[in-house]
Amino acid sequence: MTDALKISKADGILEVVIDRPKANAIDNPTSRELGQLFLDFLADDSLRVAILSGAGERFFSAGWDLKAAAEGEAVDSDYGPGGFGGITELFDRNKPIIAAINGNAIGGGVDIMVSADLAVAADHAEFWTPEVHVGVIADATAVRLPKRIPRAIALEMLLTGRRMDAEEALRLGLVNRVVPSAELMEAARALARDIVSAAPLAVASTMEAFRHGETTSLADCYAAMKSRAWPAHAAMVDSEDAVEGPLAFAEKRAPVWKGR
Repeated sequence: MTDALKISKADGILEVVIDRPKANAIDNPTSRELGQLFLDFLADDSLRVAILSGAGERFFSAGWDLKAAAEGEAVDSDYGPGGFGGITELFDRNKPIIAAINGNAIGGGVDIMVSADLAVAADHAEFWTPEVHVGVIADATAVRLPKRIPRAIALEMLLTGRRMDAEEALRLGLVNRVVPSAELMEAARALARDIVSAAPLAVASTMEAFRHGETTSLADCYAAMKSRAWPAHAAMVDSEDAVEGPLAFAEKRAPVWKGR
């Protein structure tokens, strides 16, 4: 593990802070490190939610490290498991990742934000994608942003690099919360704790169903669930937790989740 990432784990929550002065830009080695970290997170049953943020208050991430690019790192470089930032191609995850946007998200920083499942932003944060002005594409953002905000605004951002502030991002539904900078991590942790308090198999099943629902017809989704074609859903239906939840409600007590 390099000094580029600061990592902590507690109460089912993995926290990762990108710490690469001056702008938390991501080169190939850092991306690969993030990718392995997220693969380990998905495989670790003791971890339920991840929070990804940046060091300082000015930059969440400036995205692709243009200095590394100038030194020969290719546009289509293999950024390792999970794609750029370890997250843009981490498609089938059943654990949520929260982006805690501590400052400006630029280019690949926006790629990472829109590839996360939830986002909390500091009130001074701004988002923009200047890639067309340096001869490349904001690939993850180009694909994901039009599904998240109005088409015309998404295209304007992608084609002109215009900036969006935190309040506009909240109004358009690009982020879940906007808070003062000093409250950012606690807001992200509160969101994570709400998820950790839920049944783990139910969360995994919900993530799985949500993912399929974005690309599959309603009828096909129901058919898949009824036939138990989705692994996380099938595991949830047959679980001890599916019995424990209604029992705890009837007995007016907190449920004790076992994750099985």
